[in-house]
Amino acid sequence: MRLFKILLISIVLSGCTGTPKGVEPVSGFELDRYLGKWYEIARLDHSFEEGLSAVTADYSLQDNGRVKVINRGYNAEKDRWEEAEGKAKFVENADIAHLKVSFFGPFYGSYIVFGLDKQDYQYAFVAGPNHGYLWLLARTPNVSNNVIARFINEASQRGFETDNLIFVDQDSPSAK
Repeated sequence: MRLFKILLISIVLSGCTGTPKGVEPVSGFELDRYLGKWYEIARLDHSFEEGLSAVTADYSLQDNGRVKVINRGYNAEKDRWEEAEGKAKFVENADIAHLKVSFFGPFYGSYIVFGLDKQDYQYAFVAGPNHGYLWLLARTPNVSNNVIARFINEASQRGFETDNLIFVDQDSPSAK
């Protein structure tokens, strides 16, 4: 029975680091260029981000080779900033943009960069372990309509429900 529980937990946890059908991580990924602050431009909403504006993600390299992740957003209803700290590491190779991220102890979920401005690292299209997780991140609080259109097109082609996207208010006066 104990072995069954361990096997079941392993299957569940490994399923969280998979990739959704149609989503391929970017190759030739350069972590050093990806580190730093990113603004959340659009997302499929989840309870852990519900109602948040001015959402950012900050990635930094730790001494142990893992990536420290700090997600931050403003909750206007509660009139306060909310923050979550996590850790990330590559699933396989460091040049493939498929990482696993944990905010809750030993439980990891996929973080897959499937679209990236490889020239300047100014925007990224990110998926989670299934088609329910999707983000458009950028180095600036606003992006061009062309980037948004490309994101929606590429995400839609890969099976994401882009009609449910939330565009994050990065200019919220109460969040400054």
